[in-house]
Amino acid sequence: MLTGTQVAFIGGDARTLEIIQRLTELDATVTLIGFDNLKQTFSGATHAELTEEAFADVDAVLLPVVGTDDEGKIDGVFTSKELRLTDACLARLPKHAKVYAGMAKPYLKSLCAKHDIALVELLERDDVAIYNSIPTAEGAVLLAIQHTDITIHGSTVVVVGFGRTGMTLARTFQGLGAKVLVGVRKDDHFARAFEMGFQPFHTAQLQQHVGAADILFNTVPSLIVTSKVIAAMQPRAIIIDLASKPGGTDFRFAERRGVKALLAPGLPGIVAPKTAGRIIASVVSQLIMEDSAKRGNGV
Repeated sequence: MLTGTQVAFIGGDARTLEIIQRLTELDATVTLIGFDNLKQTFSGATHAELTEEAFADVDAVLLPVVGTDDEGKIDGVFTSKELRLTDACLARLPKHAKVYAGMAKPYLKSLCAKHDIALVELLERDDVAIYNSIPTAEGAVLLAIQHTDITIHGSTVVVVGFGRTGMTLARTFQGLGAKVLVGVRKDDHFARAFEMGFQPFHTAQLQQHVGAADILFNTVPSLIVTSKVIAAMQPRAIIIDLASKPGGTDFRFAERRGVKALLAPGLPGIVAPKTAGRIIASVVSQLIMEDSAKRGNGV
């Protein structure tokens, strides 16, 4: 239980509601900032404005999956007010407090470092990323069906990147009957992809392996689907970029070339917000309980 633990939520979307529900069930004292347009109520949760005083005595701050932008702005779909995390706000946090976000841009990292506040990037955790890869893969299937006029079965799919998302993605499309090529950086990933029945290649040779692709999925958050790669693709092919903004595709050249290219980050929150929220809620609640136990033991 989290009786006596003070948690502040600032902004968020449908996923955030699942986290709020979980923490209130665990008897945490929850403050909601940026939820003034939310019609749903939570037992034990109170609403507050984004002020410096709201951060006093808080044990954990929960930000949206995207954290803040480069100027400290926080997205909140349940408010029309501007939410901005400032230096003065973090200055009021107790030193034992932690800030949780899916990912953190330099602004948030710098602010937490300045005030010696621990920052937890949830999407960097293997468990969260692997769980999230499930709704991501399902969303990718949805996009592939919506934006092609062929069946996945019998198609040629290229997956660039064989990390936590890429592996689930490749296995999902293989299960649907596609021929799956996987672009990897590491030799051990090459071996694993081969063992799993995919056709692996090193990403440095991406241009040489996209000629027959019907669908190319990119999971690498840096420019890798370059103009040269796109020029080697069939005009009827489609690119679906799942990496965080701005993605890893030269979208301008794709448009000039007539190749359809979609940037689709954050699919879990779009296609399955309840599941995505429950994934984060399970991990966050466990982390906060562990911290609470340590404080109770004087650690």
